[in-house]
Amino acid sequence: MSLKIIPADESHIPFIFSFIQKMAAYEKLSHQLEVSTEQLHFHLIKNKSAHCILAIEDNIPIGFALYFFNFSTFKGKQGLYLEDIYVEEAHRGKGYGKQLFLALVKIAKQHQCGRMEWSVLNWNKPAIDFYKSLGATPMDEWTVYRLTEEKIIAISDISS
Repeated sequence: MSLKIIPADESHIPFIFSFIQKMAAYEKLSHQLEVSTEQLHFHLIKNKSAHCILAIEDNIPIGFALYFFNFSTFKGKQGLYLEDIYVEEAHRGKGYGKQLFLALVKIAKQHQCGRMEWSVLNWNKPAIDFYKSLGATPMDEWTVYRLTEEKIIAISDISS
């Protein structure tokens, strides 16, 4: 069995959607899941505001990594933001997550990115250990803030 890493195409949308559902369940966040296959198609295929690579074993997708490019004003370069990485439970422990991650590192290098970043749930020790084993360091001096869609609309209405 050999693993291939390939860019996702239109035919992979149902697999990506399924992986996202399984990942949300693992992270105990299924109640927050709003994405649809139509939205994935729009952003990954039509608009290309996000990108996805797949791990393929025996012609079957068994994992994915979804990412997008951002920009650092401090570095003066674009960066790669890893939104999600997931490998099916039956295929974990084989180094496939590492191969997906290293494929992203190569993409970041090809695009001359100044950095790669991602978020990890504080309780997800396997993920934290995985990233640390690859040389990543936590950015404890930063706190992530978020405006929900509802807050964006409310604040926008106030400022109009």
